[in-house]
Amino acid sequence: MKKTLLATALLSSIAMAHAADAPDNLPAVVVTANRAPTPLDEVLAPVTVITREDIERLQPISVQDLLTGLPGVVMANTGGLGQQTSMFMRGTNSAHTLVLVDGVRVGTVGAGLPAYEQLPVEQIDHIEVVRGPRSTLYGSDAIGGVIQIFTRHGQAGEAPTPSVSVTGGSHGYTAGQVGVSGGTTHGWYNASLGGQYTAGINACRIGAGTAFKGCFTDEPDHDAYRTYNGALSGGYRWDDGTELTGSWLRSKGTIEYDGDFQNLTRRSQQVAGGKLSFDAMADWRMSVSLGQNQDRADNYLNGADKTLDFVNYGVDKARVGYLYSKRNQAAWQNDFTLAPGQTLSAGVDYQQEKLDSDTDYLKTTRNNTGVFALYQGVFGPHEIQLSARHDHNTQFGNHTTGAAAYGFRFENGMRITASYGTAFHAPTFNDEYYPYGAPVALKPEKSRTAEIGLSGAPGIWNWAVNAYQTKVDDLIGFDAAFLPINVSEARLRGLEGQLGADVDGWHLRAYATLQQPLNRDNGSQKDNLLARRPRRTGRVDLDKDLGMFTLGGSVYAAGYSYDDAANTTRLGGYATADLRATWHVDNAWSVQGRVANVADKRYETAAYYNQLGRTYYLTVRFAPAP
Repeated sequence: MKKTLLATALLSSIAMAHAADAPDNLPAVVVTANRAPTPLDEVLAPVTVITREDIERLQPISVQDLLTGLPGVVMANTGGLGQQTSMFMRGTNSAHTLVLVDGVRVGTVGAGLPAYEQLPVEQIDHIEVVRGPRSTLYGSDAIGGVIQIFTRHGQAGEAPTPSVSVTGGSHGYTAGQVGVSGGTTHGWYNASLGGQYTAGINACRIGAGTAFKGCFTDEPDHDAYRTYNGALSGGYRWDDGTELTGSWLRSKGTIEYDGDFQNLTRRSQQVAGGKLSFDAMADWRMSVSLGQNQDRADNYLNGADKTLDFVNYGVDKARVGYLYSKRNQAAWQNDFTLAPGQTLSAGVDYQQEKLDSDTDYLKTTRNNTGVFALYQGVFGPHEIQLSARHDHNTQFGNHTTGAAAYGFRFENGMRITASYGTAFHAPTFNDEYYPYGAPVALKPEKSRTAEIGLSGAPGIWNWAVNAYQTKVDDLIGFDAAFLPINVSEARLRGLEGQLGADVDGWHLRAYATLQQPLNRDNGSQKDNLLARRPRRTGRVDLDKDLGMFTLGGSVYAAGYSYDDAANTTRLGGYATADLRATWHVDNAWSVQGRVANVADKRYETAAYYNQLGRTYYLTVRFAPAP
């Protein structure tokens, strides 16, 4: 059944493509693929865009809800809302996808993982998901792809416009958001506050008397999660085209989870950035940007003991660990128009990483400088992109990457693309020093990706099919003493399809992935599936506008996978379905309801960790059109 569903979704992306310009709600340009606004139909990399309209229609409560099932995307979660969440793009490791928020790189410098669970959905305007290697533009981490989250913003000329939403649901779930946006003739602004709370579920499924299976406990309980967030953004554009923008996003929360040595984390994440762009000459656009990402985690046992003493004044006595990380970033980029249809982008990136931890890391700072260039040319039906980058890391030395892509557009609008690119991932501080503090001699992980794609946007439809192969060398694994070493090679093959349409009140989004994420090391695990990466996934979202009402649903299916490299702990395949409805009371007020996992399916994306069963949500929203 699962195989039939996935095959149908993939084949429909080809067969239905010939039914009849791209849907009106898709952005005319995307930024992430080429580091500059580029018409969507000129981007040679596979891109999936989630708009604000999609977000409000789908009624997600987390970024995980939004990303699960997109082409090439697999999410793993350790026990429900707010729990640690990982993403595997095209079968690569969870640290092999670069995540940006308004152009600023996010994720701890210790583990190299962004806190997807801490990113507030209500603060998001849209998301661009670019699949395939992008190290030639962004440096380390972009082996599987790049995800950029753009926060909400106002519009120039918009009168002050308030927005409010309140949500209640199963497991004591409550959430709220209040904000205001607007603008002047040349400027715009947005300010918003929000929060979430859930009493949670028992994150770990083992019960009393059961041996440890990854949860460090045999006591079932409810693991609550609470967080609040704030966002500010604004910009001003002068008559000569000079533009200054800035944004700030902060989330802070408390996460309860299972464990006998620590079971509560207080975590905060902050992203801030600014950018100045101006025309240096008629055919030369220059931009300078600054950014900072801070991530702080304090870990406790059995909650935080607020009792203070005179020896450790101001320190929570129950704290058993902490990790604070900071990443300062700067970029200088120049975009040149060489001739009609030909552009050159070149620039320099700089970042400084720092951390402070209860673990005695031998080294706690490092810097990276990258120099890059991208040429793009359109010659009739032919499109060419060439890019290269050189990175110098004060800890791992020099690394050079390159990429080339070609596209040909047929008279009927269909386009075929082919590309080849290299990428790399520099070991994190945890890879090099955790948990013993002593250094481990690791080399950066390196990849080579070849890809071919076919896409089109006939009439109301937009569709794409892509096939790829990625080989990763020096994949980081662990030896018998649980020290990281470069031991593995991986071969990742896949076929992806996506389809979208908006017609006569119908909104369709369909995605499918067939992949082979295999360990190719010559040891005993050769040809094993990489952990937590199923061979098949598929998702279909379908909604219908019916005057004052919108009705819809989603189906997601995933094949089996394994939780370990040895392929001894199997995670069964599963399918879930959601139903949703919106009552548009008037142009500003709406009432929304959603039932997630309608069939109350029990499944795991990480071994021994529960996922939410059937859950209900009800939202009242006030959001007048600007």
